[in-house]
Amino acid sequence: MTTKQQHPPSKTHQAGGKPSGSDLRLIAWEVTRDCNLNCIHCRAAATKGPYPGELETEACFSLLDQVKEVGTPVIILTGGEPLLRPDIFEIARYGTEKGLRMVMAPNGTLITEQNAKEMVGAGIQRISVSLDGATAESHDRFRQVEGAFDGALRGIQWVRQAGLDFQINTTITQLNFEALPRIQALAVELGAVAHHIFLLVPTGRGKYIVDQAISAQQYEDTLNWFYDQRDKTPLQLKATCAPHYYRILRQRAHQEGKSVTFKTHGLDAVTRGCLGGTSFCFISNTGTVQPCGFLDLDCGNIKETPFPRIWGESEVFLTLRDFSKLKGKCGRCEYRKVCGGCRARAYEATGDYLAEEPLCLYEPKGVSA
Repeated sequence: MTTKQQHPPSKTHQAGGKPSGSDLRLIAWEVTRDCNLNCIHCRAAATKGPYPGELETEACFSLLDQVKEVGTPVIILTGGEPLLRPDIFEIARYGTEKGLRMVMAPNGTLITEQNAKEMVGAGIQRISVSLDGATAESHDRFRQVEGAFDGALRGIQWVRQAGLDFQINTTITQLNFEALPRIQALAVELGAVAHHIFLLVPTGRGKYIVDQAISAQQYEDTLNWFYDQRDKTPLQLKATCAPHYYRILRQRAHQEGKSVTFKTHGLDAVTRGCLGGTSFCFISNTGTVQPCGFLDLDCGNIKETPFPRIWGESEVFLTLRDFSKLKGKCGRCEYRKVCGGCRARAYEATGDYLAEEPLCLYEPKGVSA
């Protein structure tokens, strides 16, 4: 999730395939694993806590201080359900006062008139609410709690009334990929500013519904459909955990005789598919730093090592920043710098986070060394 500012970030990649720096642009911070839902795809297999070892308030403040030493990334306060954390607005306000861009990813069901106002007061710039179906029946089946859909829509109305921007997130599986146009239309109807789609990564409870993952061809078709919506919807669109999109975007633009620039394609032109370890990281509820929430590789814990050292010195992060280390067809693909394949999907499929993306139909033409 990003805030609505549309400033092009600095370039981070050299022609040789290695980043010229490690600009930290985005952190997903699991402030708690406690949750009131039981979603079938949950990365964290989150449920009602308590969860031992979660960071205390002062440790959260210290983490934000350390993050500020590295840069001014967007901080996504996620979970579990972040609104179940009693000090969530203290944390958000502290980050705002440090000059960080604070956003939040609640499931919507716990949003009230009062806490929507508190979000604004704490400086939250945007929230995301997940809708994984266009109807109560389909969404509630995904979330495994009756009333989750109606609760999310009710929460969205409180957020709108408070004047806070929100986006809709959708995890794509066999259960809902055909409903994607209806979900996007609902996002427009509700007044969302953006729609972000997420392609299922088989981790957490998602491992147990791997048979519901879309095929490589459906993946390709879905992302081509998503590209076609760019000029058909007022929503800001972003494909997440779907690095192929950034290859497809360039292929389609080339077919249309267009150059891919910030002016023509916005942030999509100046970002890449898999951001894990290059400009994005995940921090767990107990302080473990990972390339992303789906790639379960321990790169250090902030309780033991300062965050700037983890971000700057982790062997996994340094490896991920060298795209020449990618293996298989990802390693020889001419789109490796803008796609990179899903490292988490590769890891779950092979045990090697540098292996080729298992859900990619594209056959590379090859890159120079």
